[in-house]
Amino acid sequence: MKLNPMEMYNLLPKTNCRQCEPKTCMAFATKLALGDVNPDDCPPLLEEGFEANLQKIRDLVAPMQSAAETGIKLDESKCTGCSNCVVACPVDVAAEPPTSEGKAAQVGTTVFWVENGISKIINLEKCRRFPPNRLNCRVCEQYCCTNAIEIW
Repeated sequence: MKLNPMEMYNLLPKTNCRQCEPKTCMAFATKLALGDVNPDDCPPLLEEGFEANLQKIRDLVAPMQSAAETGIKLDESKCTGCSNCVVACPVDVAAEPPTSEGKAAQVGTTVFWVENGISKIINLEKCRRFPPNRLNCRVCEQYCCTNAIEIW
């Protein structure tokens, strides 16, 4: 599930008060849709008169915030085995540097692995989205040319 930054923006106070990071409401809405900030990080949204909007935003981001483990889904039926996910994943490149040159992972210390022409997630716990890190990395999804990888 991908959240729409414009939908988030329309629910914000739109004051550009500069009390939060980032400093504008549109930038905050974008980070909210990506899961980089929480609704409660917007001080004006916590003020009287915005209760309904705050609840609606909380409801919209709840599935993303409560996603089990990393919120990554790999649909093997869409995968062509191009290995873009293996090459693009920062964890894979750090674990096995030759993957950055498009070479196949050799020892299985990567997050992604191509087997029989299909990518597989073999070490989910190494993903940067996995607790305790919970970074909002979306590189694999961005470089998947068949939309086989979905992050919510």
